[in-house]
Amino acid sequence: MRYPQPTNPKDAAGSGMRHDAPSPALVEAISLSAEVCGLALSPAAAEMLAKDLADFDERLVIAALARCRMELRGTLRLPDILARIEDGRPSVEEAWAMMPKSELASVVWTDEMAYAWGVASPMLAKDDIVGARHAFREAYAKAVLDARIQREPVRWVPSLGSDVASRESVLLEAVEKRRLTPAHLEKLLPSGPVSPEMQEVFAKLKIKNLH
Repeated sequence: MRYPQPTNPKDAAGSGMRHDAPSPALVEAISLSAEVCGLALSPAAAEMLAKDLADFDERLVIAALARCRMELRGTLRLPDILARIEDGRPSVEEAWAMMPKSELASVVWTDEMAYAWGVASPMLAKDDIVGARHAFREAYAKAVLDARIQREPVRWVPSLGSDVASRESVLLEAVEKRRLTPAHLEKLLPSGPVSPEMQEVFAKLKIKNLH
């Protein structure tokens, strides 16, 4: 299996990034959050951070700042905020828990999860679970941060294991969580009988296509 490699943020500097003027509310939220964390920022520094975050949904940034106030002590840094923005990517622990337990298992994962799994796999092959988990955590956190710096939206992709019977439940869950579309799912499943739940998904898809 080939695992995607995260690109270097320096190679994509400026790509897809806007430079919208930050809202006064966001600047104030950053300034107050920095003070609560323990080290006040100058107005110019707070505005600079706000400009760096202007491409993100302001509500997500405000929520990330709330987490920073609860979890951090000391200087409020841009990576601290980016790491807490909810953009559809699972947390480190959630991502690790979703990883396939064997080559038989199917999974629907993000590019960052697949990359981190590739880093951890050699250790898993040696039954070094602790080392694999640590390597996965570090690789995943860095890949997610790089993706957010580059303003890359989350992308979910399926990796189908050899256990055909378990594929349906994994793919159905991905559709229910809107990580895959029903149309994508229909292409992935082999021809033949499917469960009533899957038949219902396909029925909804056909109804939608009629409108």
